[in-house]
Amino acid sequence: MQRTTIAVVLTALLTVTSVGGAMALGAPAGDIAPQSDQPQAAQQQAAQQQSSCDYQSLFDQSIGSVVSVQTASGQGSGFVYQVANATGGANATDTANATDGANATGETYIVTNAHVVSGADTVEIQFEAGEYRTGEVVGRSTYADLAVVSVDDAPDYVEGLEVAATDPDHGEKVAALGNPLGLEETITHGIVSGVNRSLPTDRGFSIPNVIQTDAPISPGNSGGPLVACDGTVVGVNTAGISSQRAENIGFAVSASVIERVVPELLAEGEFEYPYLGVQTTPVTPAVAEANDINRSGGIMVVSTVEGGPASGVLQGATGAEVRNGQQIPIGGDVILSVNGTQIETGEDLGTYLVLNTEPGETVNMTVLRDGEVQQIDVTIGERPEPQGT
Repeated sequence: MQRTTIAVVLTALLTVTSVGGAMALGAPAGDIAPQSDQPQAAQQQAAQQQSSCDYQSLFDQSIGSVVSVQTASGQGSGFVYQVANATGGANATDTANATDGANATGETYIVTNAHVVSGADTVEIQFEAGEYRTGEVVGRSTYADLAVVSVDDAPDYVEGLEVAATDPDHGEKVAALGNPLGLEETITHGIVSGVNRSLPTDRGFSIPNVIQTDAPISPGNSGGPLVACDGTVVGVNTAGISSQRAENIGFAVSASVIERVVPELLAEGEFEYPYLGVQTTPVTPAVAEANDINRSGGIMVVSTVEGGPASGVLQGATGAEVRNGQQIPIGGDVILSVNGTQIETGEDLGTYLVLNTEPGETVNMTVLRDGEVQQIDVTIGERPEPQGT
């Protein structure tokens, strides 16, 4: 079934207001359900947890790890990160000695949104019992909208929350924790409405592999955890829609992106974001017909960024036709797969790049060019700084 992009307007939840939340974002598009590789017994256990999700217990076991993150420009939320999660980038000593939210040197790490900390070097962290600590921003990724804050004297009761090993499925029950509108210790609940969303921002880029939920996410919730019924973090609350026609549509950065990006922020203070430098469009039946392609699916390269990794390697559209009032690109490469992974949507491409590649790596792309299937090698670059930086 052909996916349809629905344009929405999302609330700017952290600007110069007194409470914080999400960036001003554009339109989510497309989804692809992850394939579960859990053993049958694990799936049955997960199903039992879902059917009997105890939100009161979930709140009690999680809220002590949820914090308020305050800057000069506003307020958001965050959660204590279990350092043992950081197998991808944190140093071996920290990982081996981590039992909760603190590393071997006693530092506690808070995960929040990059837009919550904005350009600050230090932020004020308020813990559940009201204690304030000054935290140092040790790393941030604007493109993934994630940041890590270090606190060296956290209260003794603080424990890290475990990040889920896999992204959630459609229909899975979840709860959003945080401090919406400055209201402390708040929980809202709902289900996972969609997965693998691509969330455009007002700065000219999209956040990949985002979870959509109907758990209400309000200003101030951003940076707080979206948790599953077993207490694991499946997302970082990022955005909510502000529209008279929209009800309970919120978005969270997925667990897989958290675990790809946060360990690098801990280890290096930055995440080198993979970059291909292409503008693409889905191969709809209209695009397929105009280009004499005997299939729908895949994505067509409309253009490549001058000087970018794909420039001179992938072929953009050579022209356009207008059919039924719609402008159709003609002649661009159709990307079918990357390193053997099938690509059906722009969301698939963005998710694959951020989760599976790094700058300097050469990937093999299967493309349809001038009616022939070809193998093209492209070396991934590092994404340049976003607009307004």
